[in-house]
Amino acid sequence: MEPTPELSPHHAYPDHWEADVVLRDGGTARIRPITTDDAERLVSFYEQVSDESKYYRFFAPYPRLSDRDVHRFTHHDYVDRVGLAVTIGGEFIGTVRFDRINEQGRPASAPADEAEVAFLVQDAHQGRGVASALLEHIAAVARERGIRRFAAEVLPANNKMIKVFRDAGYTQQRSFEDGSVHLTLDLEPTEKSLAVQRGREQRAEARSVQRLLAPGSVAVIGTGRTPGGVGRTVLRNLLAAGFTGRTYAVNRAFDEGLATLDGVPAHRSLGEIDEQVDLAVIAVPAHRVPEAVADCGEHGVQGLVVLSAGYAERGSAGRELQRELVRQARSYGMRIIGPNAFGIINTAESVRLNASLAPESPARGRIGLFTQSGAIGIALLSGLHRRGAGLSSFISAGNRADVSGNDFLQYSFEDPDTDVALLYLESLGNPRKFTRLARRTAAVKPVVVVKGARHSGTNPPGHAVPVSRIPDATVSALMRQAGVIRVDTVTEMVDAGLLLAGQPLPAGPRVAILGNSESLGLLTYDACLAEGLRPRPPRDLTTAASPQDFRDALAEALADGTCDAVIVTAIPWVGENGEAETGDGEVLAAALRGAAAGGPAKPVAVVHVEIGGLAEALAAASSTAAPRTRPTTLAGRPAAAPGAPTGAAPPTATAPTGPGTEAPAETAGAAGTAETAETAETAATEAADPPARPGRIPAYPAAERAVRAMAEAVKYAQWRRQAATPGKVPEFLDETTDEPGAAALIDTLLGTAPDPRGRPLTHDEARELLGRYGIPVRPTLPAPDPEAAVAAAARLGYPVALKTTAPHLRHRADLGGVRLDLTDEDALRRAYAEVTELLGKPAELLPVVQSMAPRGVDTVVRASIDAAAGAVLSFGLAGAPSELLGDTAHRLVPATDRDAAELIRSIKAAPVLFGWRGSAPVDTPALEELLLRLSRLVDDHPEVVSVALEPVVVAPQGLTVLGATVRLAPPPPRGDLGPRRLPNY
Repeated sequence: MEPTPELSPHHAYPDHWEADVVLRDGGTARIRPITTDDAERLVSFYEQVSDESKYYRFFAPYPRLSDRDVHRFTHHDYVDRVGLAVTIGGEFIGTVRFDRINEQGRPASAPADEAEVAFLVQDAHQGRGVASALLEHIAAVARERGIRRFAAEVLPANNKMIKVFRDAGYTQQRSFEDGSVHLTLDLEPTEKSLAVQRGREQRAEARSVQRLLAPGSVAVIGTGRTPGGVGRTVLRNLLAAGFTGRTYAVNRAFDEGLATLDGVPAHRSLGEIDEQVDLAVIAVPAHRVPEAVADCGEHGVQGLVVLSAGYAERGSAGRELQRELVRQARSYGMRIIGPNAFGIINTAESVRLNASLAPESPARGRIGLFTQSGAIGIALLSGLHRRGAGLSSFISAGNRADVSGNDFLQYSFEDPDTDVALLYLESLGNPRKFTRLARRTAAVKPVVVVKGARHSGTNPPGHAVPVSRIPDATVSALMRQAGVIRVDTVTEMVDAGLLLAGQPLPAGPRVAILGNSESLGLLTYDACLAEGLRPRPPRDLTTAASPQDFRDALAEALADGTCDAVIVTAIPWVGENGEAETGDGEVLAAALRGAAAGGPAKPVAVVHVEIGGLAEALAAASSTAAPRTRPTTLAGRPAAAPGAPTGAAPPTATAPTGPGTEAPAETAGAAGTAETAETAETAATEAADPPARPGRIPAYPAAERAVRAMAEAVKYAQWRRQAATPGKVPEFLDETTDEPGAAALIDTLLGTAPDPRGRPLTHDEARELLGRYGIPVRPTLPAPDPEAAVAAAARLGYPVALKTTAPHLRHRADLGGVRLDLTDEDALRRAYAEVTELLGKPAELLPVVQSMAPRGVDTVVRASIDAAAGAVLSFGLAGAPSELLGDTAHRLVPATDRDAAELIRSIKAAPVLFGWRGSAPVDTPALEELLLRLSRLVDDHPEVVSVALEPVVVAPQGLTVLGATVRLAPPPPRGDLGPRRLPNY
């Protein structure tokens, strides 16, 4: 909201401080600066605060605010005096303010870097995390204004406020003076404060989704008076699923005498309903949605599912309608699924919610499904149903203007009913946050993702989010680094999900193959090799094999310590009359299930050809099974999911609280350091737990599909094992880097008024900056004519190289612009003449002279910052073949020693570095160190927006950086490091 204060332009209203936040109980609120227009709101707010809270704030009875108080609390300069308010429905529920002070505690201006801070929260909203959210935001504002410390005076009896400060994670000092507790907080973010902030964010966002998926009551707004239509269909599906809560039909066009519809109460508006409505499903035309949202907000609805279309998918006008819809809903503390959504489903026995357009509620299962497309959602539900798989939850977010895949990951991480999370995504609103959440979730349960709109370079209609410019191959590599199982199609997603939800994870890549068809076994064997698995020779049971033969062979394979997984292949038996017998599927399924249940816990998959009833019988084993009970660790927390690799870290947060229960108190260390301290104990306990028996056995109609799913499980299991002991940044980087010197140099190079587009560094500037981080670049000297070239060679020493640096010839030795091993002046002059005669004048070629480096393998190391995804480190071999084939590996910054080692080994041409065909292996430890140094540079200095080291010649001993280009620019904003806030697209 725009103010009308008496302020100079320098102190203009800071609208970038406005933010929507999710509170501890899952509701939303808005944080914004207080303005002179807020006098009445402030007085009304203060009147609703209890006398005890007023006493805690002012240290004396203070029944009402004077006119002078109101003026002081609503007039700020937004520099030395700042006030923020938390609002719901436009009314204040909490406030915070700071006043800059000097060393004597008196009002001051910059450069004083300390401020006195005070909070006040309405009693009805205490315990919702309002003060904690305000502290995060007021601290960020203070840092922006040059304030480094907060001072606060708190009465000893005000335990709630003392806890807010204590649990924030900031470095603090405490003393007792004159009957009050004096607190001083250092506002520099710490590892602990960031962990606390993210832990609170996780619990709040998970709770907000849980409130949507487990409501105590649902109202369908726009229920048709006659059968058919979207609203009436949702109502029918709610009733058919057996929703355990209360259901209401709402339509302003209902006749006044209509009391019920389809057996549920019918009302013309929410105001006619005497009881609390938790969830509203809106199925009215877009122009009537604002009225419905206002009705919901005024009557305390907690969340909305908006099925209505006509928003951002219709263009710029619809996009603005969508933004206004989100603003309106959040102003009342509500979150939105949609608009243009397909609906939501929760199969938990205590809920049984089908508030969607899906005609049949899926069976109860262990798979959570999120999709941004209604059509894809329909296809996935149908595919899972055909294969006998059940779901724990389903969200089809449509335009996903609010609730997104990130929120679903927050929920899935805690949900005890979900073992596998499947996501179909067409856009990533916050890729940095997605990779962070995916990494944490993947450490305890598989996350399988299909990314649509991979190559269009734009977002699909309706998705008003920032567009990332990084290639899809890079996105895929970053997902893999975070433990995400990235697949290309929804069919592959279902295939992988079925295996991961029903089978334990494999301990390695060794696969046993058995079956009654030699040809099908060979196809499976070839597919395993193509996917990087290590198959054993197929065991042919012959076409005469009986179900008992299959059972015995599978039991033997599972007991064999040299195999980690088994793929069973089966074709129909041929009867005595020569006709195929396809009706023995249930018998074979029982045999396979019996063998799997009696043997060691290893994954089993079945490839079958037209065996009637086999897939259904295998799926029936546990498609509607109750939640699996997980063993408890010594720390009192659930162990990893069945089949989890030894050492996988369990989640640290508690499960979301249910409706009507008290939300857990905020505690410091809910994530981060506290989790690390328990890793060893938890890992040991999990290793001691007996392995879980396999559940349903997935069946596939083609060998390639079964093998691909198994290969994804193998790679994910390997990632889980490695994630249990994360990599580190070597200490030598701290001893050999000059971070302050690099920062001063960057400030000098950018100047006091840097160009937002940035500037490239000269060769000498780049050498100096990289040298601050222990990255030496071999010097080059310009050679505008033969005499200058000879002089440069004399200075550098022979042998030398002559290279053209014109943009169209850079790094293109194949075009004749590079001459190597020039041992004397005559050779240099001849080379100079040949190059200029062949390619053009020296002024066009920009030739340079450089001393020769030891021979080795030419590589390329790059780092760049994408505004959406963050800093990315890349590696590949130099040359056109690698570029044409896209053989480049990527990792997110900051990179650890393990990331660096994996980076150079993950390209297809990696064998060239390790002695391929008898060549000498190169110094890969030196290459890993270079990657770590560059990662540290761009992580320490976000102004370094791109670096390209090309070529980097890696020899058997050491390496040489022959060329470097660096670009500086004002650092892009880092929303993931600031206070919690919901995105506004």
